[in-house]
Amino acid sequence: MPRPRKFNEDDVLIKARCTFTETGYHGTSVDDLSQAMGLSKGSLYGAFGDKKALFQRVFDDYCAASERSVAALLDGPEDQALNRARAWLLSPESCTDRRGCLLAKGTAELAWENDAVAARSLATFETLLGSLRRLVEQAQRAGQVDPASDAGALGGLILTTHRGLEALAKAGVDSATRNRIATAVIDSITIHPVPV
Repeated sequence: MPRPRKFNEDDVLIKARCTFTETGYHGTSVDDLSQAMGLSKGSLYGAFGDKKALFQRVFDDYCAASERSVAALLDGPEDQALNRARAWLLSPESCTDRRGCLLAKGTAELAWENDAVAARSLATFETLLGSLRRLVEQAQRAGQVDPASDAGALGGLILTTHRGLEALAKAGVDSATRNRIATAVIDSITIHPVPV
């Protein structure tokens, strides 16, 4: 009978995720993970397998959380859909976290060599695109976006803007500049009444 675990799995997985996000997959050793997670190597291997299996677990969890976060944008009145999109793109003025996104970093580092990461990344981005397409469709039904516009392409514009803004944040571009960009993107797809 296996011994009960003496650690909180969610807590140690968060520590592993932070370590992978900060130093990348190849830049992170098992010793680094063991120290960050507060586990012996034996406990780490026993609970999560090798480094590759641990990364895949953390990456899967992160992707699933990203999917849930964007799907939650669909909750609410249709006439507020663009406001929810804008809020998703905006960064708090106090945001100084430059570590970046594990989905973006893991994809860039590993998708070319790891089929599981490539497949999970593609599935995640397809899910995000689907959710954002539906968000734009809500705005179209509410009369805020031209109904003849390609909702999928506009959802893609919102997603690629989000990805780009994350890269700018990581580079240290200030939040006021990033927020002007976010606002400009949402304004560019919004129908504005013609002055009479």
